[in-house]
Amino acid sequence: MKQKLQPSTNGKVIALAVAGAFGGFLFGFDASVINGAVNAIQDEYSLNATLTGLAVASALLGAAGGAYLGGSVGDRFGRIPVMLLGSIMFFISSVGSAFAFGVFDLVLWRIVGGLGIGLASVVAPAYIAEISPRQLRGRLGSLQQLAITIGIFSALLSDAVFANTAGGASEPSLFGLDAWRWMFLACALPAAVYFVIARLLPESPRFLVLKEREDEARTVFAKLWPNGDVDREIRDIKTSIAVDKRAARSGSLRGKALGLRPIVWVGIILSVFQQFVGINVIFFYSTTLWKAVGFEESSSLTISVFTGLTNILVTFVAIALVDRIGRRPILMTGSVGMTLSLATMAIAFSQAVTVNGELSLPGAWGPIALVAANVFVIFFGASWGPVVWVLLGEIFPNTIRVKALGIAAAAQWVANFLVAVTFPPLAALSLPLTYGMYAVFAALSFVFVLTKIPETNGMSLDEANTLLPPKNAAKKAAARLAAEKVPVRV
Repeated sequence: MKQKLQPSTNGKVIALAVAGAFGGFLFGFDASVINGAVNAIQDEYSLNATLTGLAVASALLGAAGGAYLGGSVGDRFGRIPVMLLGSIMFFISSVGSAFAFGVFDLVLWRIVGGLGIGLASVVAPAYIAEISPRQLRGRLGSLQQLAITIGIFSALLSDAVFANTAGGASEPSLFGLDAWRWMFLACALPAAVYFVIARLLPESPRFLVLKEREDEARTVFAKLWPNGDVDREIRDIKTSIAVDKRAARSGSLRGKALGLRPIVWVGIILSVFQQFVGINVIFFYSTTLWKAVGFEESSSLTISVFTGLTNILVTFVAIALVDRIGRRPILMTGSVGMTLSLATMAIAFSQAVTVNGELSLPGAWGPIALVAANVFVIFFGASWGPVVWVLLGEIFPNTIRVKALGIAAAAQWVANFLVAVTFPPLAALSLPLTYGMYAVFAALSFVFVLTKIPETNGMSLDEANTLLPPKNAAKKAAARLAAEKVPVRV
């Protein structure tokens, strides 16, 4: 009996997945670098709450556009060219933001960087899913979120170093340039590193097969999975592509559910819930938030760095468990933990008092709010942060994967933008109401996973495609078989 070959745990696969996930690092760095600069920018340009929110969230608006375009660009030109384009745009944005002369100039450069990050955010999870053996795909897919958390931590640490060495984010630093401007300029370094990494990566074998470059795909597979059945993988990909091409003739993303296929809506709603729990409020505004309730700027920055480090550590928990206990149990546990911690934050902020014109949390409520915020980060980082990216990389059919990922990622960026731009005015209105609203969304996310999310653990990408078939598909298939006088197997 011929022994079934299994792809080995090849170090090259892991290395390429890590490299591919570096786009997530840029996302995390760019999204959070403004954390330490918010107050300085607000003072520099005399911004109200609405304009402050726009300055913070503008990159996310650009990222939504980049994610939407990333699908079609990635399918036409390949995963690697999109990564290169994203790194170039991010580099330009970093330099432009550092030398911005007004708030609208800053917003423009942030949008350019956002476009680059949006492009990378689509192809990174698709690339990782397409090069990974099924038994490693969940853990390797989680590297995208791990890279995001490391990027967040690096940005917060960089902010703290620049602000504390200069004596404040608004104070002059190296060569007389304000510390907050150096925070943005520091983004140019990871952008340059990402460009070099992307130049060294091989193209996705699935993309190569899609473009009828089978010999190149075989070469890549042979290097990545030396003990794997390359012929079987090529056959599976070609069969899946042929099926999806037939569906594409009538519009592969189109369906009867408000114009889209149900699986696309699942990806969109999953992405929206990931952001509507308010996670990025912690990483965009934590320094401002803790200052608002009585902490000094240096202490607020230190707290933010600690929160970023916590986010990294708990992501390893998700990586260790995602392929062992499955996607659904992790997501539902995370939803429960986020609901309880966010509700605790809402209660704590309801106890805030005004002292000398400034908010303060009396007694034990300050530490309670701080602990609850970090518990929230722990539950998010161990569940919804990485697992959503894993699911988005594996629930869509092969030919529409990048396009569907683009729509889902665009929805995520739009949701992220809405949360970021509305937090300053909502916080000015009522912090308890704001965090109570996030707690409600966390509770609703539990219901959504329970009723709508399939378990994809241990399945190949092609097998995962069958989890959400069209309504009445089984009946139609049986009727077709009966018409053809083919016996139906029971």
